[in-house]
Amino acid sequence: MFSGAQLSLYPMTDDFVGVILSALGALDPYRPQFRIETDDLSTLVVGPPELLFPAMRDLFVAAASGGVHCVLSATVSRGCPGSPDDDICTPLSGIGADRPLEDRMRDARSTVAAAETTGQAVAAQFSLYPLGADGHMDEIWGCIDFLKSSGVFDREKNFCTKLRGDAGPVFATLSEAFLRFGAPEGHVALDMTVSANSPTPVA
Repeated sequence: MFSGAQLSLYPMTDDFVGVILSALGALDPYRPQFRIETDDLSTLVVGPPELLFPAMRDLFVAAASGGVHCVLSATVSRGCPGSPDDDICTPLSGIGADRPLEDRMRDARSTVAAAETTGQAVAAQFSLYPLGADGHMDEIWGCIDFLKSSGVFDREKNFCTKLRGDAGPVFATLSEAFLRFGAPEGHVALDMTVSANSPTPVA
């Protein structure tokens, strides 16, 4: 299986270069297990699917911790048929995507409930695409039911779902949506935007 994320980090400050370069240090513990490539548009992170969201969480919290408005935009994918299998992407443990839907929803809620907090408040919106799966709408509705009981559900929006809360449970919720829903060996994509320290009042 191939799994990875194309991500871009946007600190809204004159010192955006300094913020980005400083935040990159948060990825150091993950580098032995990742392949990381950067160009002028985004950074590709390839590796075990269950480490993608913890790595993005740590990167984003490091960038936002100084109080500047930061946005992370990412497209995350697993099982893409257009990408070759890569041993570096082998899950470190069984992610349970082959279990009955109700069991996966329960496991996802338990994982989010146990997520450690970071002290960084964030808002996120995302869309999940379980591609090439029979009964894909069952997977989507199951994911939505999980989200509504996750503790960080904010509201449904056109084409996406909005989350709000501490970065720890929010990124854990995004990770569980990505890992637990969709065919175990099928192509699953997730598109997300995460924001912290926004000057826009909470609506």
